Amino acid sequence: MVRVLFVCLGNICRSPTAQGVFEGLVERQGLAHAVGADSAGTGSWHIGKPPDRRALEAARRRGIDLSRYRARQVVAEDFHRFDLVLAMDRDNHRALQRIAPGGPAARLGKFMDFAPAFSIDDVPDPYYGGVQGFETVLDMIEAGSRGLLDHIRAEYADRLAAGPQR
Repeated sequence: MVRVLFVCLGNICRSPTAQGVFEGLVERQGLAHAVGADSAGTGSWHIGKPPDRRALEAARRRGIDLSRYRARQVVAEDFHRFDLVLAMDRDNHRALQRIAPGGPAARLGKFMDFAPAFSIDDVPDPYYGGVQGFETVLDMIEAGSRGLLDHIRAEYADRLAAGPQR
């Protein structure tokens, strides 16, 4: 299985949204047996909490249910459990670089690298803004998720071809 971890600051807005959007895309493409996702935050203050109400509502309007997700903090072991650890912005990317262990580890990258049509590096944090910020974030995440799945299909074709594990 190819495993992806999405990381933002508090794990209540951007990264659980990315997890929900990406898991839905993977499911619709019939790849849930071969591609998995999770999300985490670099900060600890929201551990155990559900996604922000505005993130839940924006996702729900697009048919995505984020209600089962709970915030957690990223740990060094995540770099061994996931093939890709993707920061939602450059600040969280720097934070992840500081905690990444040496040796064999997941590929650390930035989520927006998979959405080149947007020509920006960061998914903006909608937490302190209005409802429209959550809609914009969803647009960016949907584009990035499609690009990410295309990347996984190209880079991990052997694992995807292996079929479901029994």
